[in-house]
Amino acid sequence: MWSFQNLLFTVCVALRCVISAVGVIHVTGYVGSEVNVSCSYGQGYESYEKYLCKNNCGSNDDVLITTSNPVKSKYRIHDDKTARIFTTTISDLKSEDAGKYWCGVNRTGTDIYTEVKLELVRDSCCDIVTKIESYEGYSESVSCRYESQYENSLKYICRGNRPSTCLQQALITSDTKQNGRFTLDDDKVLGTFTVNISSLTRNDSGSYLCGVQSNSVSELDVLSAIELEVKEWCCVKSTKINGTVGHPLILQCPYLPQHRDNRKFLCKGDHRNNCTDMVASQSRFALQDNGSSSSFSVTITKMKAADAGTYWCGSDSQWRVGNYTKIHLSAVFLQHTSTLPSTVEMPGKTSTQSTDAGHYVGYTVPPLLLLLMCVFAVIVYKCKHQKAKDNETVMNRNAQNEDALEEVMRVAENNIYESQEVVIYSNKETAELQSAGNDYEDLGEDEPDLENVTTKAIYCKGNFHNAN
Repeated sequence: MWSFQNLLFTVCVALRCVISAVGVIHVTGYVGSEVNVSCSYGQGYESYEKYLCKNNCGSNDDVLITTSNPVKSKYRIHDDKTARIFTTTISDLKSEDAGKYWCGVNRTGTDIYTEVKLELVRDSCCDIVTKIESYEGYSESVSCRYESQYENSLKYICRGNRPSTCLQQALITSDTKQNGRFTLDDDKVLGTFTVNISSLTRNDSGSYLCGVQSNSVSELDVLSAIELEVKEWCCVKSTKINGTVGHPLILQCPYLPQHRDNRKFLCKGDHRNNCTDMVASQSRFALQDNGSSSSFSVTITKMKAADAGTYWCGSDSQWRVGNYTKIHLSAVFLQHTSTLPSTVEMPGKTSTQSTDAGHYVGYTVPPLLLLLMCVFAVIVYKCKHQKAKDNETVMNRNAQNEDALEEVMRVAENNIYESQEVVIYSNKETAELQSAGNDYEDLGEDEPDLENVTTKAIYCKGNFHNAN
């Protein structure tokens, strides 16, 4: 059956007698992506087999897929019998897939054929790229032009540079008009649709595609390329300040000379685009501008613990690029005050203010550490007191020893004097006895016992002194 039909088809092609319902269908696809080839058929053929073949369909190998076997390799086919359209999807397109195809309806006799021409292009865009530069936290608008015939077509924008998937991955379309940070406005008079991106971050940098959906399945969407570069918000100077709870505090904010006539403000928040104007919302905050020094000061009359946080010195409501000051304020509780001036470093200059001027340095001592310090002080006092007491005892003992020594020396000295008197007296008595002995000798009498006399005399002399 197929060989006869193939032969008949080849003859008909050569003679241009192929029956076509809609003429040649032009389809364009992207290399590496997929494409849909849709072919219609007439009423009454809903139950007939449909197929897609390539080249001249001269052999079975040219038949790529049929509705009898709807999935084969990279081909899929679906028959919408209500709309009387069957669609073949070809995925993972390669350059060699470009060329001529035939949509066929299998019937007795000559099949119904519709010629299809597939064109493939690279899946990237574009030769001309529009470059946009912006900064963190800013809002940026991307404008995309289109021709008048696309006035009522769907508009969209996507990230990346792949036209084949852009619509499926669109960040926003003209049907939704708003999606998070993205809004889309279509000006049909000017032929331009504009996408606004708010609160830009560095992650928003990259390639974008503006897309306009084509009016024909045989045409590709109209695309234009955008390159967005989001730069870091420059020129921010940070400073850290300690403020004492319950005391006043002055914050200094320099600004650009060209901001002299701008409204000045101090706002609190982690990000400058989402912060609260403290001067406008808190009566404790008072602002004073000093144009001659290109700075303004904000006085906090009585600081609270809740005042700690991040502050921004503002002199431009649009936060355009310039020199700005970011203040990290910490709250401390005063337990000991210092009379030394506290120094606060500000961008480009250093200002010194004493504690009387509103800046205080607080020293917070943990209770446990304070207790240890007290115990240590008591121990040191006791040690010093005991040492002083010991020294006094030693001195008293030394004084007593000295008194005793003096008494011993006095007694010894008296004994020496007594001994000398005894010796002198003894010598005198001895001499007298010797003289008496001599007298006895001359008289022929026996000698007296001089030893006993002398000893007795010395003993008596000693008693005499003791009695004295």
